Amino acid sequence: MEWRKHIIADETVLLGKPTVKGTRVSVEHIIGLLAQGWTEQQILENYPRVNQESLQAVFSYIQECLKDGLLYTNS
Repeated sequence: MEWRKHIIADETVLLGKPTVKGTRVSVEHIIGLLAQGWTEQQILENYPRVNQESLQAVFSYIQECLKDGLLYTNS
C-alpha cells in the first residue's frame, strides 16, 4: 500500500497534522476512534469521504512510523 497517495500533511489543514487526502479527518482521529472501540465499518459509515483504501493507508502510515521509530516511548 502506497499510503502517500492517501495521507497528506498540509499546514493549512489541522495545523499540518497528517489527514486523509481531501478531508479534514486526521490519522490521529481515526486511530483514536479505533482505540475507543469503533469498527472500520462504523468509521466508513460516519465519515463518507473516508473509504476502505483510506483506512488501509492509515494503517500502512502508522506501521511505517513505528518501523522508522518516529513514535516516542516513555523512558
